[in-house]
Order: sequence, then structure tokens, then C-alpha cells
Amino acid sequence: MKLFLCPALLFLLAPGPLTAGDWLQFRGPNASGLSAETVPDTWSRTENLVWKLELPGPGSSSPIVAGDAVFVTCYTGEPPAVERHLLRVTADTGTVVWRQTIPVWHPEDEPKGYIMEHGWASNTPVSDGRRIYLYAGKAGVHAFDLDGKRLWKAETGAMSSRMAWGSASSPILNGEAVIVPAGDEARSILALHKDTGAVLWKAGGAPLEQTYGSPVVAGLPGGRTDLVFAGAAEIWGINPATGKLRWFAACNLPGNMSNTPVIAGDILTISGGYPRTARVALRLGGSGDLSGMLLYDTEKPATYMTAPVLVDGVLYWVSDDGIAFAAKPGEAEPLWMERLPDLTGAGGRGKPFYASPVVAGGKIIAVSRANGTYVLKPDPAGLKVVSHNKFDGDETAFNATPAVSGGKLFLRSQTHLYGIGSKERKAGS
Repeated sequence: MKLFLCPALLFLLAPGPLTAGDWLQFRGPNASGLSAETVPDTWSRTENLVWKLELPGPGSSSPIVAGDAVFVTCYTGEPPAVERHLLRVTADTGTVVWRQTIPVWHPEDEPKGYIMEHGWASNTPVSDGRRIYLYAGKAGVHAFDLDGKRLWKAETGAMSSRMAWGSASSPILNGEAVIVPAGDEARSILALHKDTGAVLWKAGGAPLEQTYGSPVVAGLPGGRTDLVFAGAAEIWGINPATGKLRWFAACNLPGNMSNTPVIAGDILTISGGYPRTARVALRLGGSGDLSGMLLYDTEKPATYMTAPVLVDGVLYWVSDDGIAFAAKPGEAEPLWMERLPDLTGAGGRGKPFYASPVVAGGKIIAVSRANGTYVLKPDPAGLKVVSHNKFDGDETAFNATPAVSGGKLFLRSQTHLYGIGSKERKAGS
């Protein structure tokens, strides 16, 4: 295959300028985690808690926001008969407007191993502002309008990975397609027409087994757009119109890819892998085999689960074991790395961090599983902790990456969804 690189002309779609408004997918615009919205620095059961909603069941999926509506998923029941639920919640009051249940399509795997870390509702839905698209693993993909009317459903498969850890990747939208990374169920990435659920294309391969991240979109010179996804030991660049592979890069991240790629200018960064966990970077804009074009491959600092955010040209990360760091895109050596204070373990729930950080109003929000949420000031000189917030009384795991919209921060635990905002906006608790 021919190799073509044109970094001088490269222009990437994300992350672009910070915007305020809807948060329509996992980690917001193109999974960047960036918002211009300002939310409170501090909160608790008695401070800046606008509302608190008890959920019908647990889940690790993130909330999304479309207009005045928050959408969140959870599950009830035990394998093989697990049901997922999609709730529409009013952003200002936490009132449930409607709830739709996704019935069992194929039997779920028995509850053991790492699926017990995240459960059976780990896929964040995606919206175009008119519809909601929910990927539910073996229960398929389901489309609803904003009033809760069922529009269509599509099967994604009934396979399991060797470890049977369940589905966790989140879908995205691109043009008329819902892009579904169905690695566990079909060893494939599927493109479904968002009006009908019809399969537009299917791209498959062995690297998609035990992949749990989400794809991102990169725009290149001449109007070319690449769909970028990290599989086991390979990073792919796919033509989103056809599903054809444009480029690939082999890397020594051999399995269990749980991370979502991050684009900073023309640099793609991805971290993860097991038993070797490392961080690699690649300059985008090529075709064919880019395996020899990696900018670096480093084991420290790296992270198995969480993805970075880009602020003023610097990547900031809190790894799954609680190490915060800053690094320049494309550079292996960190600017600094420090352990977050007051981490007391994960309460028997694995490593302290599961969720990826997001940025709201220029500050980094990093949700730990059992030690509350840290608000950090981005500073290339060192760690700056602004506040450390916790909801006393909720001792369940906080696995979900938060959403930011309308001056509010939306957090979810295994039992509750929280709306956090200024006191002036308080509408109940």
C-alpha cells in the first residue's frame, strides 16, 4: 500500500473551539470532553445540588444532554435475562419524562470476571437532537424519538469475547450513519442508517475482540474524513462512507483496549493494552501501513481506562490508578506526574478511576469511583487541586464520565443521577 503524509496541510475536526450547549454523545463533541460551560467548583448534598434522582438500576454509561433533556441508561435483572432502560429526565428538575425498556434479544453471559466491574449498561447513547440511538450489546441498537416513540431496532450479534466481559463501547453519529463498535458481539464496526437501521457497511477483524473504546472522527485535507478506532495491537483509519480501511498502525498494545483516542492538532494519542499497558502517538494524514510512523511508545505514564483532555495545547490525564499528569501532544516524556491526594482505594472496585476527565469552564473534572470528584486547574507546571467533592451517603461506584450542559454538571453513580449547578438555579434535591 502507498504511504502518503501531508502534515503541513492537516486539519482535524476535533477538538475544536470550546462550545456551550448540548452534550450529545460520550465525552461530548467528538469524544473530546471539552465544554465552555461553567459549573460550580464545589458541591455536596447541601451545596449546589440542584436535584438527585434515584435510578431504576445500575449502569456505567454516561448521561447525554439534548436541549432540556438528559438521557441515561441502566439495567435490571440478572443474566441471561437482563433488561436495559432508557430514561428521559428534565435537565432543570430531574423529573422523569419517560422510560423505555429494551427487552432481552440474546441471552447475556453469566456474571463473572470484569463484567462485574461495569455491568450491562455501559454503552452511552448518542443523539442528533431529534432522535436517541442506544446500543445495548447483545440486545442490539434501538432508535427513539425525543417523545420516547420506538422507531427501529437492529441486531448487532450474539458473540462473546474469550473473557466474556460484555459490551462497553459507545456509538457515534457521522452524516446519515450511526457508527456502532460491536467488537464483542460481532467482531465488527457497523454503520447503520439513522432513519431505518439498515446496514450501510460492516468492517470486521480479529483486533476488534475485547475492544471497549469509542471511535473519533478526523477531518483531513481535500475533504477527506477518517474514522479512527483503536483495536487490540492495531489502530485503524476507516473511510466512514464505505467502511474500507485507509490506514493502519500496528502497536504493542496487545489486548483489552478500553481507551478512546484523542486528537490534538494532527497528533493522535491512545493508551491502554494488556498485559502491556502503554501510550503511543501517531501523526495523522497517511495511507497504508503506518506501523513504522509511531512518534513514541512509552509505558510511563500510561493508563488502561481513562482518556485525556486537551487544554491550551497540553494533554491532561488522570490514570485509572490515580496518577495525574500533563504532557505535550506527540511527546513521550510528561511535563509532570503526581498522585492525587486523599485516595483511599476503590472500595473493592478495582482501580480508583474508571471515568475519563472532562473540562468545564477551563477546569478539569475527574470523577473517581469511590473517592469523590476532583476539580483541577490545568497548569503545565504541576498539579493544582481546586476542590475535592463527595456526596456523603452514596457509597456506590461512580463509573461514568460526566456530562456538561446548561451550566450544570451531570454525574451518575450506580444508584443515582445528580444535577449540579449554582444555587440560583436550584429547583429541588
